[in-house]
Amino acid sequence: MDPSRKRKIRLVVALSFAVLLATGLVYTSFNASSEARQPSELKDAVPGQRYEMTGKVVNGSIVERGESGIEFRVRDRKGAESIPVTYDGVVPDPFRDGREIIIKGTVANGVFVGEPDTLVTKCPSKFSEKKNK
Repeated sequence: MDPSRKRKIRLVVALSFAVLLATGLVYTSFNASSEARQPSELKDAVPGQRYEMTGKVVNGSIVERGESGIEFRVRDRKGAESIPVTYDGVVPDPFRDGREIIIKGTVANGVFVGEPDTLVTKCPSKFSEKKNK
């Protein structure tokens, strides 16, 4: 076989493989992501199904359960709908009333049961809108 023809065949095979690899990577990255739900969207949650929840910690709702974890309520970012949360695991330092969080877990008997070490606290941004005084 002609050497230039072999090079062309190798190039086509290598490019085809690269396109297939890139397509698989894009598909996997979009397919693996899940949209975080707010507490109001978890009213009719399927028991045992894993969810990612986002919202704000309700002021005055944090109760420590000794070394076994904490209990608190999370509300929608823009609303009053809330859900109780139980969580065992490492609590981030910036975790406090009014902070926005993301947590993974399941819903059981109307309570969101957070998986250990999935609680993430979103820090307020210095670039967010400032309230008019």
